[in-house]
Amino acid sequence: MSEYDFDLFIIGSGSGGGRAGRVAAEYGKRVAYAENRHIGGTCVNLGCVPKKIMTYAASYASHIADAAGYGWTVGPSSHDWKKYVAAQQKEVEFLNTMISKGIAGDGQPVFNATAKITGPHSVEVGGKTVTAERILIATGAKPHIPAEIPGAKEYGITSDDVFSLPERPRRLVIFGAGFIALEFAGIFNQLGSEVHLVFRREHILNDDFDGEVRTFLQKEMGKKNIALHPKTTLSKVSKNGANVLEIALSDGKTIEADAILFATGRVPNIEPLGLKDIGVELTQAGAVKVNRDEQTSIPSIYAIGDVTGRIALTPVAIIEGHALADRLYGGKQRYISYENVPHAVFSNPPVGQVGLTEEQALAKFPGAVDIYRSDFLPMRNILAERDERTLVKLVVHRETDKVVGLHMVGQDAPEITQGFAAAITAGATKAEFDATVAIHPTAAEEFVLLRRKSR
Repeated sequence: MSEYDFDLFIIGSGSGGGRAGRVAAEYGKRVAYAENRHIGGTCVNLGCVPKKIMTYAASYASHIADAAGYGWTVGPSSHDWKKYVAAQQKEVEFLNTMISKGIAGDGQPVFNATAKITGPHSVEVGGKTVTAERILIATGAKPHIPAEIPGAKEYGITSDDVFSLPERPRRLVIFGAGFIALEFAGIFNQLGSEVHLVFRREHILNDDFDGEVRTFLQKEMGKKNIALHPKTTLSKVSKNGANVLEIALSDGKTIEADAILFATGRVPNIEPLGLKDIGVELTQAGAVKVNRDEQTSIPSIYAIGDVTGRIALTPVAIIEGHALADRLYGGKQRYISYENVPHAVFSNPPVGQVGLTEEQALAKFPGAVDIYRSDFLPMRNILAERDERTLVKLVVHRETDKVVGLHMVGQDAPEITQGFAAAITAGATKAEFDATVAIHPTAAEEFVLLRRKSR
């Protein structure tokens, strides 16, 4: 009989931890979880799933507006925020139930309490100490509100709060310009809110995104009456006598709003774990430091997903968890590659990318990069008289002819990019793109029709 209560004790029941536990159970291992908030983690409850559902809800505004150009007569319409939130919550609860049933079906106990790691093989949870041969930290990350801005923590909300707001804010200020900020800016703009996007940089997104993509998307978002405030920060957040928020900007302007959303990054969720007390090494950014095998500085303690500060994407956490369980219990030397990880921003219009940006390619292959690009008015927007253009772009290594980067801004960009990501991962060349028969008429066909170098 084992000297430990469990083979694997997982702190966090989100996408990465859940996959690791499921695969470990398939190998016959005894697994348990600690979860102090939501079964299923951020993605199911406060991230990917409800946010994507919300983008669908918002997109109907464009469909309704565009219908007249196609001959439809559409009567007066309005959006019922409370009805929508109830429907969204029903779906989230359904997913919670399904995940809980899956864990129960694997015979894995869940401790609904905050866990503290007390040693290489011990965890204090729910007033008792349990032991495990291995401990896996999969606690993800949480939104960050900058404490240095007066009134920010008192009056600000984060992405965790958006999905349960009692009313849709008529006037919304969003501080930040990353993918979360842009997605909610697009959502609330389409739902009819007055949206202000305040950000410190000159351009939206960061250097992980292609420079031309950043400027192109910024221009398209500006067309939609989203008020952009680049190179600006917040000085103070306060409430006036009418119970209205007053957002003071660094340029001297003041914006009145019903809510202010801080989309200023996420930080690893490690506070309750007691890692410093037992000597688990952290990075300078406060993430859990791991090696190639996902081990921390204590070999029996592992970490995956956002808590490690690497690529903060649900699919990455899932594959990390699966690969870890395969290595530990399946005898498979399976490691994942962090190259050519596809990304999407569900903004309006959305973004899809895989591989190197133009800037990254030029740094890696000086003087040996060809760029193929096109921007155009999609067929769908012509009769609707909608001034929203699409950008498609290929980055090619001239010496090998390999397509090392693919970028798109426009409707269906994430769906289109996912398909091409397989080709990029397989090492497809520009000649192979050229040899691919186009599906006409589609926006996706532009990627296999780009014939001339733009520079």
